[in-house]
Amino acid sequence: MFDKSFLSGEDNMSHTIANLEAHHFKYPGFRRPGDVHVHFFGTATLSFSAGVKTEVGDVFEIEADAFLFALRNRLDSAPATPVRVAAL
Repeated sequence: MFDKSFLSGEDNMSHTIANLEAHHFKYPGFRRPGDVHVHFFGTATLSFSAGVKTEVGDVFEIEADAFLFALRNRLDSAPATPVRVAAL
């Protein structure tokens, strides 16, 4: 379990918006016409620097007092697909 303070916001970002978009929109499920995407960019919480290593099949759970239910996502792998993302 990784349990550290979670600092969010633009001041804590380490990647450009274009880089984040490229990683997000490379998956077909995130490129459906008409969908709206809302992101909270930035964190200074680095599980990588703490030595956390992930593997396919790992389940990530995030919970916050402001939300009723925890968010759970299973890590999987998909083949790379080149995609070009353009700002509207």
